[in-house]
Amino acid sequence: MALIAETHLQYIIEVAIMLQVGVIFLLNLAPLSLSLVMMGALIVGTGFAALFSLDALFLFLPGISHFEFTHPFGSLALLVIVTALAAIPAMKEAGINIRTLRNYVLLLLSIITIAGGLMHRSFLILWILGLLIGFFVISKSFRQKSVFTLKRIMMVGLVVVVGFGSLEILSRVLEMNILSPLLRLMRIDTYAMPSVKMVIKNATLTGHQLGACYWGDTCLGGSDGYMSLPISLITLFGLPFPLFFGILVTKKDVIDYMLPGIFGVTFDFGYLFLFFLLLWCAGVMVVGARMLRTYRSRRENGDKSCLGREALLIGSITAFMAQTLVGLFIMNRSINGTAMLTFLVLSAMVVGHIIFIKK
Repeated sequence: MALIAETHLQYIIEVAIMLQVGVIFLLNLAPLSLSLVMMGALIVGTGFAALFSLDALFLFLPGISHFEFTHPFGSLALLVIVTALAAIPAMKEAGINIRTLRNYVLLLLSIITIAGGLMHRSFLILWILGLLIGFFVISKSFRQKSVFTLKRIMMVGLVVVVGFGSLEILSRVLEMNILSPLLRLMRIDTYAMPSVKMVIKNATLTGHQLGACYWGDTCLGGSDGYMSLPISLITLFGLPFPLFFGILVTKKDVIDYMLPGIFGVTFDFGYLFLFFLLLWCAGVMVVGARMLRTYRSRRENGDKSCLGREALLIGSITAFMAQTLVGLFIMNRSINGTAMLTFLVLSAMVVGHIIFIKK
């Protein structure tokens, strides 16, 4: 009975531990050759491109609801694309003709960028930030020239301005406010600031003041469900946790889902958990960076057995860093619900490399 979670926080920690153990076994049992990792990345990347494109198409079809897959799975799409991009230079070093592969990866990258950007501006931020991090990590791992030149920085800035500007024009031409970036910015100004004041006023070391949350008198003072794993994963096991079922979207007097995640975490779990979460995120990045140096050293010394693991780690740490920055410091929704499960998986995908069982 002691292993059965009694709060959202306990459940999150238990799932994180189980995922970490499972990923360690997966990384060591699966034959992660470079060709297998590349093939897997291309297959999954194609699936995400099709899924996001279909979801974006539903925006323009009356009477058909869209599912917003970019929030929970955007970082996973980033993982597979950056993994494929990282596998390309390793294949080139091995003398493999990569022109067709590179063109196909760039095609997938373009489709996901357009389709995901139509769905959500937060995805576009995560995607562009992740690609910049990914290109930087790849250039460092393979000792290439720096990707951050003045010309490229200006080009990225121009792409961002054109992308958001095109969305705003499209939203006005089609009279679809859902596409408008300016409307999203106005929404942040309208609802996020009251939420920040609510958090600062009521947050404690281990949660929030009793009665401060949406439940009123039945407020638990912490782990009230503002930050949680997917609702389906909670109801599947019949766990007696408070659930919102969309209230975060429709009730603007509570923690707004466009608030930075550090405020949602602080309100629901307290300042102490926020401290340990930030410490864990920093630790995951340090572990990932050290393992990348280990893989690079082995590759440069002629050991080709870790090429697949290296490419996968580059994709994993890139996606983890991008989701951490966007979810914790820009938008709560990018690290909550199903996105939290994705975040835990990415964390495990990075830390899992620290254990490498020799065959």
